Amino acid sequence: MTQRQDPLRGRPNRTPPRRRSRRQGRAAGLLLLPLLLGAWMMWDGSRTSQPPEPSAAQAFTGPSTAIAPVPAPVPSLKPLPPSPPVRVRIPVIGVDAPVTALGLDATGRLATPDDRNRNLAGWYRGGVTPGQLGTAILDGHVDTWGGPAVFYNLGSLRKGHQVQLLRKDGRTAVFSVDAVEVYAKDRFPSAKVYHAAPDAEIRLITCGGSYTRAGGYNGNVVVYAHLVATR
Repeated sequence: MTQRQDPLRGRPNRTPPRRRSRRQGRAAGLLLLPLLLGAWMMWDGSRTSQPPEPSAAQAFTGPSTAIAPVPAPVPSLKPLPPSPPVRVRIPVIGVDAPVTALGLDATGRLATPDDRNRNLAGWYRGGVTPGQLGTAILDGHVDTWGGPAVFYNLGSLRKGHQVQLLRKDGRTAVFSVDAVEVYAKDRFPSAKVYHAAPDAEIRLITCGGSYTRAGGYNGNVVVYAHLVATR
């Protein structure tokens, strides 16, 4: 993949492969290959610290492959019916943010949340909803021109930490983190990240890796988690 500069946002992007056409009714079974992410870095580069990155201990162990992650260590609960997320909470890193629905932009890339609001996450509305059978995708900026954003501390999550997704139907889906990994953008394992899970899972994604003012972030941080409770 090559990188190009987005003149509208001043951020480096990665051009994704062409999106495959599928029926919307089969969204829960999709292999979400086209949702490749841009580098959502817009801070001016004058900061003295980088966002935290996951340690090797937080990566998958065992038979994880480029096609699919290892199964969740504890079976997920019975999946919930569809209902869009309205808020994401990650108490251990202080995240409590509204969630907006996102589609694909004109180039076939996953759109990003409004960068004027640093405390805003996005959910891919073309896939499943959190708690539903399959893999729900959420993303957020690591930072913007205004400074650290909603998923700035995503790389500090650890296995067993909880992610709460509040849904429009009033239910809350609680997920336990299975792994946190960081990937170079030119080696992003799309099949593994967007794999259609056999249970209810989520992926939280933001930018990560090393950063240069000229090129932005060179990678993505991905959190894998599975459903462990509902209320």
